[in-house]
Amino acid sequence: MRSNTARRLTALAAAAALALTGCSGGDSPSATDSGSKPQQPVKLNFWTWAPNMDKVVSAWNAQHPEIQVTVNKQDGGDAAVTKLLTAIKAGSGAPDLMQAEYQKIPTLVSSDALADIAGHVSKDTAGHFPESVWKSVTLGGDAVYAIPQDSGPMQFYYRADIFKSLGLTVPKTWDEYADVAAKLHKADPKKYLGTFSANDPGWFVGLAQQAGASWWGIDGEAWSVSVDDEATLKVADYWGGLVESGVIANKPMYTPEWNAALNNGTQVGWLSAVWAPGVLEGNAPATKGKWAMAPMPQWDASQPATGNWGGSATAVTTQSKHPAEAAKFAEWLNTSQDAVAALVTKSALYPADQPGQEKALSAPPAFFSNQPDFYTVAAETAKTARSFTFGPNVNVAYSAYTDEFGKATEAKSRSAFTAAVKAMQKITREDLQKSGFTVK
Repeated sequence: MRSNTARRLTALAAAAALALTGCSGGDSPSATDSGSKPQQPVKLNFWTWAPNMDKVVSAWNAQHPEIQVTVNKQDGGDAAVTKLLTAIKAGSGAPDLMQAEYQKIPTLVSSDALADIAGHVSKDTAGHFPESVWKSVTLGGDAVYAIPQDSGPMQFYYRADIFKSLGLTVPKTWDEYADVAAKLHKADPKKYLGTFSANDPGWFVGLAQQAGASWWGIDGEAWSVSVDDEATLKVADYWGGLVESGVIANKPMYTPEWNAALNNGTQVGWLSAVWAPGVLEGNAPATKGKWAMAPMPQWDASQPATGNWGGSATAVTTQSKHPAEAAKFAEWLNTSQDAVAALVTKSALYPADQPGQEKALSAPPAFFSNQPDFYTVAAETAKTARSFTFGPNVNVAYSAYTDEFGKATEAKSRSAFTAAVKAMQKITREDLQKSGFTVK
């Protein structure tokens, strides 16, 4: 069965066209447009972990008495995926709609958990999103497995007050970043421009994505695995060199020690995503107004690029008895101006919908009120995010990252960082083969 689902996934994903071939939701037959209104409204269940989503959905329910959506709050991450796959395997208990992280979509598709809703969404839906984000829900083909909801384009966050006091210049290239890191640490050995975190594979994926990496690919009916591609090895070698020289910390993020460093000014910079202001406000509230945001340092300044750290989409499950209605709701949630604005104000998400961003994000985050152009810069960087193909065993690759880079950060050597990438490649590829997928 795994081989059959693998062939199904690769056949769907290998299609080259990105344009949708299906008709719009209004042209699709459903219980609400068949000529006779149903006696009872269609009822949809929506699993999501986004905060206050029930308040966003209430607007839909008020406007669409014929399609009522109930929000069921869930844990995010692997827990949500495991729960959904368990329900799919049991044949009952799955919701109509599911909030799915982009990196989990191939896993869910290969397990026959997500429905192809290409025939139920409008033809212009793809135009609402950056190409790299749209590819994450289509897997590069013409099937549509979800509607993008939010994204996490990465930027560089830094303590502007400390930069000014030490006469440091905001780095525009990775060479400059290394130079500034060295100058900062020399001026005050307790201070670091950043840290390499072996606990955050999504963060490292964003850095590799910016450099041009894509760890999985589809070739005919086979998967390819290239964790150890040239771009990823370049990133690993670069950070291994910084850790080896001692100018960058090598402690994990989201620990009491890391939080203290944000507060006391020894963590002077953070390569993070657009949602970083919320983290900084929660972990270091006293530093409000002292931070600034700039685009990520570049490998090639003439070709600006960034990566994504995080983001999710709204998918329709294969167990939904009302896929047309579910797709209609998912499209409204993530492309209508009212819903996009509510996702910002009520759920604190950075919407993937480009047309809705400008109106929904007119003012900077409160923590960055000193930077009026915050979202203007974010929108420009989001447009430069490179594509990245995830595979059906992303959980194995991420687990290998924490294991192998945990060893590398302890060794504090450039060669250990390179060895970690090569070990990840071997582990990920062998797991895909053992799982019954065809691997080239």
